[in-house]
Amino acid sequence: IILKQKPKRPIVISGFPGLGMVGAIAAEFLIQHLATKKIGKVLLEDSPALVAIHEGKLIEPFGIFYNSKYNVVVVHSIVVAPGTEWKLADALMEVCRQLKAKELISLEGVGSPQDEQAGQEEEAAPAQQASTFFYSNNPAKEKALTKTKANAQLKRLNEGIIVGVTSALLIKADVLPVTCFFAETHTNMPDSNAAAELIKALDAYLGLDVDYKPLLKLAAKFEDKLRTILMKSKQTEQLRDKKVMSYVG
Repeated sequence: IILKQKPKRPIVISGFPGLGMVGAIAAEFLIQHLATKKIGKVLLEDSPALVAIHEGKLIEPFGIFYNSKYNVVVVHSIVVAPGTEWKLADALMEVCRQLKAKELISLEGVGSPQDEQAGQEEEAAPAQQASTFFYSNNPAKEKALTKTKANAQLKRLNEGIIVGVTSALLIKADVLPVTCFFAETHTNMPDSNAAAELIKALDAYLGLDVDYKPLLKLAAKFEDKLRTILMKSKQTEQLRDKKVMSYVG
């Protein structure tokens, strides 16, 4: 963990690639909307050695960004590295420890239960609008979330299975309040609409004064960028594997 600046008692928000890439898209929108500056990064040797160049700028796998107005730190990732969830959770917990974070918020996508019914109820009524769920390991935070009325679709997660980095964070966090927002998504491909719902819920909770007009347009732009990065990274890994095979064979 490399931190060039250590703001005191911030709220740390994490967004990693997952279902629908919604956490990563939402985190990048926050980085742009809040006019953050990069204050550090996480080096994870178990992840692919991969960076992206977008619009002439270097995008590293795990970046740490800061906004002083709201005292918010955003930890953002563009890399999908299965098997590193526990190490990423350890890194996030260490960032929170060094900064004495007030709260850690995790942004995630979750599969819609409507997907399980697809094809079985073709003549059923039209699907309802996707929901956004929340869960917190802290009673005070949960009470505050329950009172949040700005987003009518925000619901408490009462039943469900959580996997990945967020699951590891909830297991490892004892004293630190961990709050999770989950947006329903119907696809494994980048879903900017679900990411927008996460931002709306987060704004209702933290009061970040988000201008919703450019939200979907910007989110769609990030979606296209992430799709390109994913495609290129897969091509790079395939090329690397071919080289390894040629060495062996």
